[in-house]
Amino acid sequence: MSQPYDAFLKMVREIGQLGTTAALLDWDSETYMPANGLAIRAEQLALLAKLAHERQTAPALGEVLRELEASEITDEAALTNIRETRRSYDRATKIPAELVERIARESTVAKDAWTKARAESAFDKFAPHLEELLDLQRQVADAVGYKGERYDALLDEYEPGATAAELTTLFASLRTPLAEFVKQLADATKQPDTSILNRSFPVETQTLWCRQMAEVIGFDFQSGRIDVSTHPFCSGTGPGDVRLTTRYQERFFSPAVFGTLHEAGHGLYEQGLPMEHLFVPRGQAVSLGIHESQSRMWENMVGRSRPFWQRYYPQCQAVFREALSDVPLDEFYGAINAVSPSLIRVEADEVMYNLHIIVRFEMERDLIEGRLAVKDVPAAWNAKMTDLLGITPTNDAEGCLQDIHWSMGAFGYFPTYALGNLYAAQFFAAARRDLPNLMQDFSQGKFGGLLGWLRTNIHQHGQRYRAGELVERVTGSPLSIEPFLSYVRAKFSPVYGLA
Repeated sequence: MSQPYDAFLKMVREIGQLGTTAALLDWDSETYMPANGLAIRAEQLALLAKLAHERQTAPALGEVLRELEASEITDEAALTNIRETRRSYDRATKIPAELVERIARESTVAKDAWTKARAESAFDKFAPHLEELLDLQRQVADAVGYKGERYDALLDEYEPGATAAELTTLFASLRTPLAEFVKQLADATKQPDTSILNRSFPVETQTLWCRQMAEVIGFDFQSGRIDVSTHPFCSGTGPGDVRLTTRYQERFFSPAVFGTLHEAGHGLYEQGLPMEHLFVPRGQAVSLGIHESQSRMWENMVGRSRPFWQRYYPQCQAVFREALSDVPLDEFYGAINAVSPSLIRVEADEVMYNLHIIVRFEMERDLIEGRLAVKDVPAAWNAKMTDLLGITPTNDAEGCLQDIHWSMGAFGYFPTYALGNLYAAQFFAAARRDLPNLMQDFSQGKFGGLLGWLRTNIHQHGQRYRAGELVERVTGSPLSIEPFLSYVRAKFSPVYGLA
């Protein structure tokens, strides 16, 4: 290319290397780090955050950016890297280095406090850390700036260009049709028996089964691994090193199996990013909403589909003989696709899931704007769950302490889950249009067609396109709620015996 661009790439790659090194240390803190290592790890991560921020805001990077922007570069990958680095540079230069360092240190400590508070179902033990993180994130929002509200500045980090006002309108359009459909399902005479999922499923056997399910959909264990954590996640350092985690419950089939498929969906995206653009924007995911579309697609549209289990249920029965040998496929399929209010987001069905996100989205906005005090979070959470889902938590662990995100300081993250559902439905409809035999392939244990389609249409592009443009290019239409509504109606109506 050119000497300035080569110098630019070196700077950007170093920033990416620091970020992935921090991610690896963070993964270790969630999986294998001894409890007494917390204080050391907090300092290590704070230092890495400081070093990365120094490079992100270096005057030399700003100078070379200006030089490249004034040049006649036409290469697509270079233009992507310059555009997205400009975006991150402008954001980073507005945030004081000391604030970045404080957030890294406090979030490391807060995650440990959250883990202990969740185990004891004691929100008051996490509350001081939440207060501190909220204050730090308000400072970030004020430093970055915003046109609408503080929350927009935080949301933009995860879903570039999205605003709270737009999401409010989008989520409002989902509420009524989802509520109406939920009522139709609740009133149906045919109701799945979910008790069959609460039998004995030995953890050792679940561990082997989950690994096999990740492998069959295409996750490469030569370039990844799976471990156990309090809250499932996907992390790593690049396409050659992707770390999945899950969690197991002895007497509940769904969390580990579908949680693994979910995280493996994230992992497939990471493994499919172009290695030649490692550590730079052209080799990184578009947004968290697009990332979530991949996990939700593999978890639900593949992993909870009838064709998938037509192929794998006989094996599943053999593996979990004591629990499932007397359960026909139809009953099992109905159980894993039952629609009912659930306290736990990661265990929620596809129809109710978005309502969980609305709860968190509304609470986050109120917390950031100061309309909701931290001490009132448990009561406010319970009230919203009762109002939107018709079910009330009996303790903090199954209520406001169930998710790790706030302990990470990740305010603005939750809405990307609902966006992911919408993106996934629209992508999947396009994939079925382009691959007419897709569902038949699933019934034969063939997933390469879908994975290849995703590699070609989404993964290989990295950040070449912003989320909205990517959706329109891949599907031919702007993002809409209709593909999602059509998908859930077509899938769940037969489960409940509706026309």
